[in-house]
Amino acid sequence: MKLLATKKLSLGLRDRLIQHGFSLVEQPFIQIQPLHFSINFVEDHVLFTSQNAVQIAFSNPELSPLLEKKKYYCVGEKTKSLIEKNGQKVIKMTQNSAELVHFLKKMYKNERFSFFCGKRRRPEVEQFFSENNILHTLHEIYDTVLTPKQLNTHFDGILFFSPSAVDSFFRTNSWEPQTRGFCIGATTASFLHPYTQNYSIAKEPNETQLFLSIHNYFTHHHAQK
Repeated sequence: MKLLATKKLSLGLRDRLIQHGFSLVEQPFIQIQPLHFSINFVEDHVLFTSQNAVQIAFSNPELSPLLEKKKYYCVGEKTKSLIEKNGQKVIKMTQNSAELVHFLKKMYKNERFSFFCGKRRRPEVEQFFSENNILHTLHEIYDTVLTPKQLNTHFDGILFFSPSAVDSFFRTNSWEPQTRGFCIGATTASFLHPYTQNYSIAKEPNETQLFLSIHNYFTHHHAQK
């Protein structure tokens, strides 16, 4: 089975797929571009909804000291892991932005927040802040640049990790009926849905569950033939 990954995979996921007999092409369809920014104050409560924002924030020599000993809230296991690797404590991690704002609404409605994010992002966090009159500072610290590429080969499966990658893919490609899509989460799948209903969603948005969705689909698919 030939798979296309729309980003560079971690070594662990890449090796696992190859060990199970998949051939793999890694073709990034987006590029993360840090933005120029100047930040001189960070609130005690800090939100991250992406790994990219964490990496850029903590690698900035002027911003990094301002992030020490804050209370962190984030989306995604990898985002949480990166925050903790930088020596900080995560108060709450959820699988998506909607779950995170539901938690904040119950527990932290009267606090001030700093929200670090990219220019392309889901609207739930900002809508929550606006609707509840919560004081916050929005820091856009990176942009997601689409890098579409036209493909001239058939793939049995295509792996998507973000709505932006879906957008970029369809700028230059159409969907073949025999191809199966594999999405890291429900938000990414919602962007693929207008183009095809032939896709699977990982039970949880992590690499282990994504691998299982790929392996289970093709094992079952071939067993039916």
